[in-house]
Amino acid sequence: MEVVVEEVSALTKKLTITLPEKDVQKKLKKAYDKLQRESKMKGFRRGKVPRSIIVKSYKHEVEAEIGEKLVQESYFDAVEQENIDPVVHPDISAPRFKEDGTFEYVANVDIRPEFELGEYKGLEVEEISSEVSDAAVEVEIEELRRSMAPLKTVADRAIAEGDVIVVDFEGFHNGKAMKEVKNDNYSVDVGSGKLSPEFEEKLVAMNSGEEANHEVDFPANYANPVLAGKKIEFRVKVKEVKERVLPELNDEFAKDVDQAYETFADLQNAIREQLQEQKESKAEGDLTDRIMLKLLENHEFEVPERLVRYEVEEMIKNTEKSLEESGMDLESAGINREELAERSRETAEKRVRGDFVLKKIADVEDIKVKDEDMDRAFKRIGDQYNMPVAQVKEYFGSRDDLLPFMNEILNEKILTFLRENAKFVKAASAETTENAAENAE
Repeated sequence: MEVVVEEVSALTKKLTITLPEKDVQKKLKKAYDKLQRESKMKGFRRGKVPRSIIVKSYKHEVEAEIGEKLVQESYFDAVEQENIDPVVHPDISAPRFKEDGTFEYVANVDIRPEFELGEYKGLEVEEISSEVSDAAVEVEIEELRRSMAPLKTVADRAIAEGDVIVVDFEGFHNGKAMKEVKNDNYSVDVGSGKLSPEFEEKLVAMNSGEEANHEVDFPANYANPVLAGKKIEFRVKVKEVKERVLPELNDEFAKDVDQAYETFADLQNAIREQLQEQKESKAEGDLTDRIMLKLLENHEFEVPERLVRYEVEEMIKNTEKSLEESGMDLESAGINREELAERSRETAEKRVRGDFVLKKIADVEDIKVKDEDMDRAFKRIGDQYNMPVAQVKEYFGSRDDLLPFMNEILNEKILTFLRENAKFVKAASAETTENAAENAE
């Protein structure tokens, strides 16, 4: 096997691979022999069709099949021979059977970037408090109180924050009606922020039966991609206004929430514990994000373009999947695929670079996925979805499913190592920050 290597870029190599005549012709002969034994054509008995006719009739199909096999059988030997470390499947092109009997193809290969591992242990990150305040508990209880309050229709006053109203609305963008932004008899909890806060604010002071047009500017990062970055004119009709009749906060209220609570204090304690768990989980996620930001600051290097494009495509697929759940696609949501890809590129590049840094840390620190790590992960999924562990393992039976899962577990172990080795510093208080600003002046 002859391999000619050309540098396309710092991270891409072009391999022109030529396989010897002896190996190529042996495979072609075997394929044609099989066809000759099995073929039956008009005017010839089975197995008696001349080789020249077999070749003329099946040349395209045979060469396509054998060419694919030759690539599969030789590619990994070629990169090993040239001591190349590919990081993604190659881009195979220009396969051809040459007149001298050899077979040639081109493989564009993206390779692992070389970089020096910067600081990763003892990273300074701000300490995140997981303490739950009394005010936070009160907010949750007030939300429970609102959700359990009976509603009473009112007709003698304007809409106020906290009311639940029924509206018909339709959205227009650049004067054109948006069929996906239209609803009749839609219930709005005014002030909850579940719709755009600006939209809800414009409803306040309207009256039952009133109609109005309201313009709302949605930010580019708005959660609903149909509305993100657009100025929408809403035509709204208020059909009904209801106010909440809030219950008293006492032991009876606690029992109405759940019979497990005998007193209002029991309810408060349970909410505090729940908030504590949520805050600790969020703090861990925030800490991981801060560590990754620090790692990216300490490691600047070029990453393979094809990996970035692959990550961008994954991000677009996730957006499409989210839209499908609402019965839409990119076009109906008014999202340009090329613009979405461009907006996603920076995040994709950071993800790819971060993954290279994590894997290098794993190599240096000898962090590996062990059988007990896999068993814990399988059990965790089983507990989450109420499935037997054997069934979870069966789900990850194929290599294509198992490898990404193992990569996820490995990253978790690396991040745990980084959290355990981080240096926590107290967050600067507002007073300290203000004094520092004054001194700087």
